[in-house]
Amino acid sequence: MDGALDNPATRAYLMRLIGEEGLSLLEKYPEEGEYSDEELAAKTGINLNSVRHTLYTLYERRLAEYRRIKNNETGWLTYLWRLRLDNIHDAIKEDMELMLEKLEKRERYEEENDFYKCVECGLIFTFNRAIDQGFECSECGKQMTHRDNDILLEALKRRIRSIRQTLGHA
Repeated sequence: MDGALDNPATRAYLMRLIGEEGLSLLEKYPEEGEYSDEELAAKTGINLNSVRHTLYTLYERRLAEYRRIKNNETGWLTYLWRLRLDNIHDAIKEDMELMLEKLEKRERYEEENDFYKCVECGLIFTFNRAIDQGFECSECGKQMTHRDNDILLEALKRRIRSIRQTLGHA
């Protein structure tokens, strides 16, 4: 596993991605070689469905790969899996880039809109929707008040700066 699981940040990423059972599978994964999902379940004692879910999730991030073989007598396909944790830094970077894009989109939305909140049920409306409704909540009919989003905007900006710095975009 080349120490990937020893890094706390990498462990945290994998925990979020595949959960506790998935991490357990990685910790118990046999050294070198290719294994079917059934073999991995038997060797690690982890539920077959959890093994499959973990492998497919890792595959989506290019952290696992498989080779398919066909049994000519039965026609059954067997997938032999190999971990590719050497790609972990690329996977983390891609996820951070995606997160940065979403945060920047949210930042623009928060900057470009003025918001109003229902004092009763807490629903939030953009200025245009609030004015269309006469500043009365569509759910309960109570009056709306202006919602200051400066704290949220500042938090978004800090997070965006932090991710840009981590990615080297600063």
